[in-house]
Amino acid sequence: MAARGGGFEAVFLDPVGQPVQQRWADAALTVAFEDLAPVSAFPAVPGRRWGPGLWWSATTGRHVAAGSNAMRVQLMVLDRAPNVTGLAGRPVRLLWHDRRGQVRSWVPQLFARYRNGTALLADCPGRPDAGGERAMNAAEAMAQACADVGWAYRRIPPLDDVPVANLKWLAGYRHPRNAGRPGLMAAVVEAFMRPRPLIEGTEAVGDPIEVLPCVFHALWHGRLTTGLEAPLHERVLVGSEGWSGQVKTGGAG
Repeated sequence: MAARGGGFEAVFLDPVGQPVQQRWADAALTVAFEDLAPVSAFPAVPGRRWGPGLWWSATTGRHVAAGSNAMRVQLMVLDRAPNVTGLAGRPVRLLWHDRRGQVRSWVPQLFARYRNGTALLADCPGRPDAGGERAMNAAEAMAQACADVGWAYRRIPPLDDVPVANLKWLAGYRHPRNAGRPGLMAAVVEAFMRPRPLIEGTEAVGDPIEVLPCVFHALWHGRLTTGLEAPLHERVLVGSEGWSGQVKTGGAG
C-alpha cells in the first residue's frame, strides 16, 4: 500500500532507449507512453503454452509487446474500442514508498491512451488471485497513482471462452487488406442496414469467398455489429453500425 501523498515516480525508456526517472505527475502530462518500448521485458515462464510475443494493432498500425495470452485477449478488446488511440506493453515502472518508508515498484502490463487524452494502466491476470498479496498491494497503489492524474487502473478479469474465440476469429481479419476492392465495404454495410443472417447479407453482395473477409473486417472495426456471447456461425444476425447486436442469434432471417 502506498503512503498518503507518497510521491509516485515514473521510470521509462526515452525514444533512444535510455532510462529516465521523473515525477509521475509530470510524466503523465508530458510523456507519450503509447510510443515507448517496454521498460522491462516480459518474463518467459517455462511450462507455459504461450509466452511473450507481439500483437499487431489495427489502431496504431504497429506492434505491441504482449506477455501472456490473457494480455493478448485484452489487447484485442482495446484494439477494437473506438475511443482508444494508442496501446503499449509495460512502458512505465512506478515507484513509491509504502507506509513503512520502503521503496516499492510495479510495472503494469498494459497502457491504453483514450481519445480524450486520458489513459488506462492495466494488469491482465489469468485468474483473479494471480500475483498474490504483492499484486493486490500494487493494484491499490496503481489505482491511487492513476486517480492522482485523472487516469484509471484496472485488473482486468479474463473473458469467457466463447467471446475470446470470436474475437480471435475476427482479429484474423483486422488488417486493412481485408476491406477488399474499392466500394466493397460500402456495399457490405448497405447489405446489413436491416439486420439479417451473416450468410444472407454476404451472398446479397457477391461471392462469399470475396465478401466474407470484408464482412469479418467490418465486424472487427465496428462497421457491422453482432453479439459475441454466442459462437459465430453463418446464421448469426448481423447489423450495420449502431445496431446493438443483442437480438438472439441463429434464427432464420
